[in-house]
Amino acid sequence: MSIKRLDHVSVVVEDLAAAIAFFTELGMSIEGEAPIEGPWVDRVNGIEGVQVDIVMMKTPDGHGQLELTKFRNPKLVQIEPAIAPPNALGLRSVMFTVESVDDTVARLRATGAELIGEVAQYENLYRLCYMRGPAGIIVSLAEELF
Repeated sequence: MSIKRLDHVSVVVEDLAAAIAFFTELGMSIEGEAPIEGPWVDRVNGIEGVQVDIVMMKTPDGHGQLELTKFRNPKLVQIEPAIAPPNALGLRSVMFTVESVDDTVARLRATGAELIGEVAQYENLYRLCYMRGPAGIIVSLAEELF
């Protein structure tokens, strides 16, 4: 048996409104939102009394989804270091192909995102960069040059 598809990537955020603004500025749109709680959520998470607000964002082509999760209960647990470097173990980044890296970087900076390194070109194929967005997530941006 094999998997059918990658359904979505989930990001836990402290400021849901800021995360929505960031990913909306990137070009995603809200597909749905709902408060979630109950015994089944507790069992899935292995935590008692889970109360979360979920916002599902989708890419313009409708194929990619991102779940933004804001825990109301229990309180968030901070990781150390809070702003992990790109070589930290775990999920590294979420990559988006964009029309213009420069325009996207400028728009995301207006939401408080920070460029991690610099925009670099890989051969004659891509212009690439990493940006740090809400909750410290690293977003990769790629502009196709072909």
